Amino acid sequence: MLFKDKRTFLLFVLWGFFVTNAMVAEVIGVKLVDVGAFIEPNVFIMSIGILPWPIVFLTTDLLNEFYGKAVVRRLSVITACLIAYAFVLIFIAIYWPGFNIVDEQTGQVSVGVADKAFYSIFGQSLWIIVGSITAFLVAQMVDVFVFWLVRDRTGGKMIWLRATGSTAVSQLIDTFVVQGIAFWLPGKWTTDFYVKTALTGYSVKLIIAIALTPLIYLGHAFVKNYLGREEAQKAIVETAEDSLHHKVKE
Repeated sequence: MLFKDKRTFLLFVLWGFFVTNAMVAEVIGVKLVDVGAFIEPNVFIMSIGILPWPIVFLTTDLLNEFYGKAVVRRLSVITACLIAYAFVLIFIAIYWPGFNIVDEQTGQVSVGVADKAFYSIFGQSLWIIVGSITAFLVAQMVDVFVFWLVRDRTGGKMIWLRATGSTAVSQLIDTFVVQGIAFWLPGKWTTDFYVKTALTGYSVKLIIAIALTPLIYLGHAFVKNYLGREEAQKAIVETAEDSLHHKVKE
């Protein structure tokens, strides 16, 4: 048997979903969109890569709840390494000359993808890579800290508060860190554009996170139904005891 029990299988599924959304966010993050075009054009600009992040943090909350802070921290580090590995492969693909067939009449590439077009999509700079990985790790560690701080203070009650609260804080850090390192520090964006774009992106993240609050409860209900009430409660108790143990050690 590949997985020894349902809880182990669920861990792999949640982590797979976690990694997939994080990876997709990094790849599509180079595209900027105007989310306020219908209100006031060219004001509310954000990276499209922001959209998958509320799902990442929602998955983080479930991992926190049923597997504990140590597991989330390890998975976050492993995911950051996988993101770095993906960027290495992308860079190899960028600088390996492509094979193209050009239509003689139109002058356009008819077979394959032109190197210039490929680079315009995947050619992210070192600053963006550093910013993405740094923001991801910092945000995840903050999310874990806030989640367990609220969980301990509320005695395990008010699921929405620890889930949405930890997401609100961690996403604020994630948004400003990644865009600050990737675009503001190297001088690609002015301070004014950086602040406006980061605030827009964070606002959209926060709105999505709040809108997804019912999914937090649905996620909890699904896990409890899948694992069984007793097994799920046992997992919650174990993560709480593990958190207390780590808190005492710290």
